[in-house]
Amino acid sequence: MLVEQFGETIKQRRKELNITQPHLAELAKVSTNTLYKLERGQGNPSLDVLNKLAEVLGLELTLSIKKIY
Repeated sequence: MLVEQFGETIKQRRKELNITQPHLAELAKVSTNTLYKLERGQGNPSLDVLNKLAEVLGLELTLSIKKIY
């Protein structure tokens, strides 16, 4: 999933749960600045950060691998 898509998914789910950005950042133990960037589709988040956010929001990360010839 592209960073832009993940950021939009995080934002939508956060709003569904009525959680503010600062509160989500606190719950996931990530910086508020990192969350702001992710929701705007910016940055290069680590898998650890993505996993923490997904866990708090009740989302599941999946991996898709495609062969390139």
